[in-house]
Amino acid sequence: MTSMLRAAATEDSRTTTSRAAPPAWVVVALACAGQFLVVLDVSVVNVALPSMRADLGLSAPGLQWVVNAYAIAFAGFMLLGGRAGDLYGRNRTFLAGLALFTLASLGGGLAQEGWQLLVARAVQGLGAAVLAPATLTLVTSAVPEGAARARAIATWTAVGAGGGAAGGLVGGLLVDGLTWRWVLLINVPVGAVVLAGAARWLPESRARDGRRLDLPGALLVTAGLATLAYGIVQTEAEGWTAAATLVPLCAGLTLIGLFLVVEARTKEPLMPLKLLGRRPVASANVAMFVNGSAMFCMWFFMTLYAQNVLGYTPLGAGLALVPSSLAVLLGAKLAPRLMPVVGPRNVAALGTLVAAAGFGWQSTMTADGTYATAIMFPGTLMMLGGGLGATTLASLATSGASPGDAGLVSGLINTSRTMGGSLGLAVMSTIAAARTGSRGSAQALTEGYALAFRTGGCVLLGGALLMLLWLPRTTGTTGTTGATGTRGTTGAR
Repeated sequence: MTSMLRAAATEDSRTTTSRAAPPAWVVVALACAGQFLVVLDVSVVNVALPSMRADLGLSAPGLQWVVNAYAIAFAGFMLLGGRAGDLYGRNRTFLAGLALFTLASLGGGLAQEGWQLLVARAVQGLGAAVLAPATLTLVTSAVPEGAARARAIATWTAVGAGGGAAGGLVGGLLVDGLTWRWVLLINVPVGAVVLAGAARWLPESRARDGRRLDLPGALLVTAGLATLAYGIVQTEAEGWTAAATLVPLCAGLTLIGLFLVVEARTKEPLMPLKLLGRRPVASANVAMFVNGSAMFCMWFFMTLYAQNVLGYTPLGAGLALVPSSLAVLLGAKLAPRLMPVVGPRNVAALGTLVAAAGFGWQSTMTADGTYATAIMFPGTLMMLGGGLGATTLASLATSGASPGDAGLVSGLINTSRTMGGSLGLAVMSTIAAARTGSRGSAQALTEGYALAFRTGGCVLLGGALLMLLWLPRTTGTTGTTGATGTRGTTGAR
């Protein structure tokens, strides 16, 4: 893929397309459409898994890999995808990633054997890893710093979170109304429309020709993240002390350590380590990792609670979470209005505390809970806070990057969220399973889910404290003078 991108690069590193630049809202809309597809496919297949197993004869471990193959490839190639956008052009990587994602969706939807579906899901994850960093970078490149960029990032965050929230609903509708194949095939017409729009309207942002991709660094970080993600997903089936878990976890950490050594020595690193020395980038990524480790679990356990305990159908469970989906949109839209008033650090901490309150409420769930008090209201609090926090952290992280590193920082913030979510889900699943034990009653399941939410609430409280102590008070995106951002561009205060 890198050779294709290099061949398509322009002669001049400062060159953009000759056609007139489209309105910023067009760029934001296309980028958000790509992000929605990427996040949707993390969760949309969950409700289709039983049908996939019956149709393709997948084993129980094989069924897990329908989800894990996508997640591992997505996490492993994210930094590579982000840097490819910086070097070869963000529009080109957007188009390449979306085309690969769409073709893999077609292949998965037409799969006749289990292995074909798993290969398609892994290729989907690769396409998503190339596509996702480009979506955020296109947004930040199209909209100048200030209140407008904060609103654009809020829209990107809301659409991404909405994609995760809509997965259960969309999957339920497609499986009940058509077949499981349409949870993948639906990406084909949508992807084709977005591809056509992107090819027609997206301008090429500045690519940095003359620089080569750091191949040793790319191989090490991709292998390290993929191996680490593999070890994390193994914990659910094997436990934390099994060799099948410890070996890939240790190998992944070793590869990432070697990656840092290589980056410190190479002249043209994939990820300049100086980026990690910038307070907005480092603090926002750590905070996103911590928040993601708790927030990603919310959809998983809420869906299980609704179906396994309260007896909802897959479609009913998806509909039950619609208020939560709307709440995350509201939180994401409120964040850019609050940041100039109270500061991004306080908004991120406030959102995290609101989410923690929702987690605490959810941890009081019972086996005979009512919809309003057991799902709707606590779920709304969790997602309202999640929208506030994620939008602010994304703004902080990108404010600490130079234009030439925007794609890499976008990939880094996405990687932090994805890896945090994967690790958090593995830990919380282990905690819930340990409390439930061999009991299969609704009460036992509820106790396990409640403990997971209680643990997640404690993690979020720690995350809020971390944000208050480490996040900068202001950024170039919001400044301290309102929406103008006139206090500077480094954001490290």
